[in-house]
Amino acid sequence: MLKYLTAWNRWLGQRMFFITIIGLLIGFNVSLPQALLSPNVTLFCFIYLTFVTSLDIHFKDFKNILKKPVLPLGMLILIHGVMPIVAWGIGRLFYPNDFHIRLGFLISSVIPVGLTSIVWTGIAGGDIVLALVVVMLDTLASPIILPGFFALVLGQSVDINYSKMVVELIIMVVVPSLAGMLLNDVTKGKIEAFSHSIGGFTAKIGVLFIILINSAAIAPKIIWGLDIVKLLFVILLLMVSGYVIGYLSSYALRERSYPTVLTMVYNVGMRNINFGFVLALTYFPMNVAVPVVLGSVYNQLLAAIVTSLFNLKKSEKESES
Repeated sequence: MLKYLTAWNRWLGQRMFFITIIGLLIGFNVSLPQALLSPNVTLFCFIYLTFVTSLDIHFKDFKNILKKPVLPLGMLILIHGVMPIVAWGIGRLFYPNDFHIRLGFLISSVIPVGLTSIVWTGIAGGDIVLALVVVMLDTLASPIILPGFFALVLGQSVDINYSKMVVELIIMVVVPSLAGMLLNDVTKGKIEAFSHSIGGFTAKIGVLFIILINSAAIAPKIIWGLDIVKLLFVILLLMVSGYVIGYLSSYALRERSYPTVLTMVYNVGMRNINFGFVLALTYFPMNVAVPVVLGSVYNQLLAAIVTSLFNLKKSEKESES
């Protein structure tokens, strides 16, 4: 049975683009039960995904990354330093007279790294340990980064419950990650058979659920017209920029390995849209929240496209050799 589940897990991993499309189509067109739209469902999915992904990691691997913090810190600079500048430029270019939309772009660029970047890194064959370290560091740095950002952009602080945010992210990222690594060390790697079979298979179903739930949540908020089409185009440009910057920045590495490049692409490109949506909707007018919400349309879809492109490139190299 495990052999079949391993094969199915591998099969799904090679077809995440289509799974993402299916999740978007169902979410946009099918009315889901209210119980499925509960934040607890998404929370459980995130915890489970992080746990399963961490089952392939040993504590010594995690410590080795922490001993060389230059790369993780460099990625945080790209995420919270370079990307806001890009968002500001794109906002000024396409929406010079709409401060709310431009602020929405800025919030989209400065919010923490998307938790599913760890999962997509694992699916594509990237450096899961590096991705996990970046997400953890970003989680701990957000209570410092976000107040500074709002003070700089708005000239005033925003009253956000950062302690609650950090606790929630710790529950979703740190706790399941440590549990997964501990279980891997205790079983001396035997648990990896689970993560490559039923664990990996169900985790990919979990990704489908997250996409489906998020798309169902934002579908009622989209009122189609030329304005929304333009906004979707600009948001796509902004989000693609993140992936491109992550990829191009990898050329600055002394040792430019395939897993590291993948990790930089996903971590710089993906954002925690759920957190951004709550942040924008709670503390700003609805116009500010709209660009952040619409980012959900592309967040997982672009990750799936990037995975397909890297898989295609990897297959071409293997066939050449």
